[in-house]
Amino acid sequence: MKKERAFLVGVDFEQQSKVLSVEDSLEELALLATTAGLKVIGSDFQRLSKPNPSTFIGSGKVQEIKAVSESLHADIIIFDEELSPRHFRELEEAFGQNIRVIDRTTLILDIFAQHAQTREGKLQVELAQYEYLLPRLTRAWTHLARQAGGGAGRSGSVGGVGLRGPGETQLEVDRRKIREKITRLKSDIEKVRQHRQRYRANRKRSLIPVVTLVGYTNAGKSTLLNNLTHADVYVADQLFATLDPTTRRLELAGGNALLLTDTVGFIQKLPTNLVAAFRATLEEISDSDLLLHIVDVNHPNAIQQWRSVLDTLQEIEADHIPMITILNKIDKTEDIEEIKKQYPEFSNAVTISAKNSIGIDQLLLRIKRELFETFIPISVTIPYKNGTLISLFHEFGKIDHIENNVGTVKITGSIPGRLLAEFEKFNQQQKSRDTE
Repeated sequence: MKKERAFLVGVDFEQQSKVLSVEDSLEELALLATTAGLKVIGSDFQRLSKPNPSTFIGSGKVQEIKAVSESLHADIIIFDEELSPRHFRELEEAFGQNIRVIDRTTLILDIFAQHAQTREGKLQVELAQYEYLLPRLTRAWTHLARQAGGGAGRSGSVGGVGLRGPGETQLEVDRRKIREKITRLKSDIEKVRQHRQRYRANRKRSLIPVVTLVGYTNAGKSTLLNNLTHADVYVADQLFATLDPTTRRLELAGGNALLLTDTVGFIQKLPTNLVAAFRATLEEISDSDLLLHIVDVNHPNAIQQWRSVLDTLQEIEADHIPMITILNKIDKTEDIEEIKKQYPEFSNAVTISAKNSIGIDQLLLRIKRELFETFIPISVTIPYKNGTLISLFHEFGKIDHIENNVGTVKITGSIPGRLLAEFEKFNQQQKSRDTE
């Protein structure tokens, strides 16, 4: 099938903090477009103090891009920012009927629609699509009516990038029916969420620590999971190759064991509604005992990608979990120590090549030390009704002092780092730091 030709448009907003430069962000957008099956034929950007209320970019720039796109026979123009319904209307009118307009969010949603394999993943993508399309109903539905529903849309046999919708006869669907659909999807996802919570509760009762792989998309998380656990997770040199979480058991030296989970990769400008839709999946991260933050050290924007992941972890309230930074793909790097000197944030990182099994033994030793050998001082006041936590401290912690009060027990001592999150809300030292 002939690939659609895409022209990319970026905006460099003055005095706006950003993870990547506009040039690097457009390069990332090109990778996203390629992953979605498009052929990128060119790009351009404009520096602005704020978006144009009607056409996002300046009217003169719109005409300039229109002329270039027509001369290059572009089928689609992709903006590297999220567009409002009005922006879509004005831009489509300006560019004409022969050129389609989508934004970065639409593109990412399309890639997720292509890669979702499990029922949970498909539900989450479908919810994000409907919530994103609802305010853009007038603009989007005439396009979506040209596509086949369900599996045909996902397989790419009908329609194109930005046209893969949730899969109903779109012209017959109005806002009320879409809201009803969103309500049903949220209900289905809540059932999945409750199932995951029960699964995690059973997991915690087994006292096997949970370690989760996080990182920027295409950093090598799935490759590392396959290396450590001999799993057979799909690996490809493209963005968002892995969407659905995968958990495998890993045996460490000395008889210790853990559960290792691979998760969807992060990316800058990750759509808000996508984060919300994938809340059930992302809770896997929030409930971890240890995070392994994989960084593609060979990438020119490695430090920016590292910071972007930290921002997302903060957004989903998982930034308090102990974390090991792992610099991956060192087989492609000439001087890893120079990189560590250049970026102090990486000074304590473990260096590996997941593909070539370099540094894996050192990584396993570091994981074992963090989970089973590192103890953190803590002072907690726990209500008696939380007897499981009190027993957990007695079994795995080291108690220096214990004081029984009315309805509570105050314990001072140290616990393994992997259990820190369990006691976080009862941590007196943390509460005192927060109020300072």
